[in-house]
Amino acid sequence: MTDFEYGPVEIYLIGFSGERPGTDVVDAIRDLVRAETVNLLDLLFVTRSDLGELTVLEIEELADDYGLNDLEVAEMGLAGDEDVEDLAESLAPGTSAAILVVEHAWAREFAQALDRAGGMVLGSERIPAPVVNELVAMTSA
Repeated sequence: MTDFEYGPVEIYLIGFSGERPGTDVVDAIRDLVRAETVNLLDLLFVTRSDLGELTVLEIEELADDYGLNDLEVAEMGLAGDEDVEDLAESLAPGTSAAILVVEHAWAREFAQALDRAGGMVLGSERIPAPVVNELVAMTSA
């Protein structure tokens, strides 16, 4: 039987106006980790200056500012330099983003079951929450 150390992983680029995300976003990430909905594998913050210069900050560089000292990051460095560059390419001057690498904890056992059965995920598509909610509102009206 195959035991997976991790289930499916997603990388999110979460954009913000200004230099840094608000504390509400950081609190939401902390809540997901505490609830064991996701395992935080890597977390970086990137900022593009008004002149276009990109600054990348590791979580330990911001831990004190955001009270993240208690937040465990399991696989720091999983988002490599090339990933960061590719993701940050779309970042407009004067904005920032968090690069969040998470494992969907709920899906690990499902992935193991698929593997044991000789199955595999052939496709997956994420529909952003604003789109889903807009569609539901339109069909409910």
